[in-house]
Amino acid sequence: MQETGSPGDHWQHPEPQEVRGELARILTSPDFSVPERLRGFLTFVVEEFLAGRGDRIKAYSIATHVFGRAQDFDVQNDPVVRIEAGRLRRALERYYLTGGRTDPVVIDIPKGGYAPEIRRRDRGAEPTPVVPAEPIPELPAVHHTQDRTWNYGFRIVAIAMGAVLLLAIALRWGLAERSWPTETAGPEVTLVVTPFVNLSGQGGEIYSAGISEELLSQLARFRELKVLGRDTARLIQQEQGGQQPSGVQYLLGGSVRTADHRLRVTSRLLSGRTGEILWSQIYERDLRGAGNFEIESDIAAKVAAAVAQPYGAIFTPVSRDSAAQAPGNTDSYLCVLRFYHYRRVLDRDEHRPTRDCLERLTEGHPSYSTGWAMLAYLYLDEDRYDLNRRTQAPSGFLRAREAAERAVALDPSNVRGLQALMTVLFFSRQPEAALEIGEKALALNPNDTEVLAELGSRVAQAGDWKRGATMIDEALARNPNLAGYHGLAALAYYMLGDDARAVESIRRADQKRFSLYHLVAALIFSRAGLEQEARGSVVAFLKMRPLFFHDFDAELAMRNFNAKDRLVLIEGARRAGFPVGTLSR
Repeated sequence: MQETGSPGDHWQHPEPQEVRGELARILTSPDFSVPERLRGFLTFVVEEFLAGRGDRIKAYSIATHVFGRAQDFDVQNDPVVRIEAGRLRRALERYYLTGGRTDPVVIDIPKGGYAPEIRRRDRGAEPTPVVPAEPIPELPAVHHTQDRTWNYGFRIVAIAMGAVLLLAIALRWGLAERSWPTETAGPEVTLVVTPFVNLSGQGGEIYSAGISEELLSQLARFRELKVLGRDTARLIQQEQGGQQPSGVQYLLGGSVRTADHRLRVTSRLLSGRTGEILWSQIYERDLRGAGNFEIESDIAAKVAAAVAQPYGAIFTPVSRDSAAQAPGNTDSYLCVLRFYHYRRVLDRDEHRPTRDCLERLTEGHPSYSTGWAMLAYLYLDEDRYDLNRRTQAPSGFLRAREAAERAVALDPSNVRGLQALMTVLFFSRQPEAALEIGEKALALNPNDTEVLAELGSRVAQAGDWKRGATMIDEALARNPNLAGYHGLAALAYYMLGDDARAVESIRRADQKRFSLYHLVAALIFSRAGLEQEARGSVVAFLKMRPLFFHDFDAELAMRNFNAKDRLVLIEGARRAGFPVGTLSR
């Protein structure tokens, strides 16, 4: 059989049955932890290749056959195949650096296309030990309850792969200059997910395994986290000489019980430092009339959202000072907590130190996509809210655009980066492009209520107040900690003419340090006949933004209000007593 590659590569073409055997090994391995859609992706391209249709494997065929996209799928504007292909490549790299080190056949999907490259190793090559490579970042490993005996006999090709990977990581992360020396201690918060324990005998095994695996996939969508399965943490521990992996801030696990057609799942979040229970929740489902996949996906989504979303159990500081007492007390984590606290209050005094903190974070970790996304908001708020503008630097809008685009370039599937770019584009008077990106972000992670609320706000301001209000209300119902969006819901109900709900919402918005809160409150209170409260809001706003009404029309235009809505807002401002003056229409 003809060999390919250089003489030292020891690769040969395999037979179809060998390829299918390798595919089965990958799909059943605990070291290949990916959602079902990626398993289908891999199976599809391998079978197409074996059928002699490798040259027909394109984004369109994958999208329609694997991901269920319609026949009018737009390859240019829907990046789903490109994003999922990147995830699949990382998963395969990880597999061949761990459980697949000695597999006789290797399946790869080279960059620049989607057709697989399939090769067989020459068994004449003597296995050679190799220094374990750093695990691929942000790829969780699936649970596995049985002990494994790791075979560290690597073949020659693994040495090259490991060396290239380590070099790439060193160049990207600047290992020689990093303040965190281990892979687990990056800028993200590290969460180890342990398998859910089955407490019901054989009847609960399906649900404990399914929920554990689905939860890993759901959590991996939240890029503020670095999610590790128990086997991954164990492997890192072995590589570190038996020491507990450093930098693990949180542990997530739970148990499963089944009885009388009922399922009870208990989930707990623990401090990685003290073992203290920080959050716990019980979920119950009737097993009659619902499929296993539906139940497992629903419960995993609820757990992931409660723990990992903005203002969830991991990212809910009561205040900036209390954030310092959080279990994951590292500089990078405190920056993230500080950011979410700022987003809740939108206070001038919180803006500057939060911006400074994120600038230090991104300077030390220039490849941290989420840090750039958060920084984009701080830059944007300099101009849209008139907070701590830098007169000697490019405009806040320009720096925000650059930061958001950098976040997306670093990680195109990072929902927080897409959310930031959506917001920056919207306030740069590109609402159509902004809403398109926002819809893609929500599709990537429907459990992210921050994205849902932010997109709903932009949909409302673009003129669809009813749909926007519905989206914001749904986000608030699913995540009551999104307190900052009550003010936006109040504005939506004001524009819809529902004064009672507008008053209720504005009174629930705890943002009295935020200037625009007082503007919206004045409009609502005035039309509702609450004159004393309206006057107080007018005074508070003009004290914070005395020059705002010098060009009220420009402020409205920046926020993409249409002509009809501008007239409503201008008339409302006059009624409330603001110095509107003569404005262009």
